[in-house]
Amino acid sequence: MKIRVRKSSIKRARMCGFRKRMRTKGGRAIIKRRRAKGQKLNT
Repeated sequence: MKIRVRKSSIKRARMCGFRKRMRTKGGRAIIKRRRAKGQKLNT
């Protein structure tokens, strides 16, 4: 029997959300790269 993964949308947003990305230089670079690629979802 597998262990059920409890997905928390709040935790996910706090860890890898847009606002979290925009806080750091590296995070902004990720957004910039993904925009350049033409990704529909950036985060």
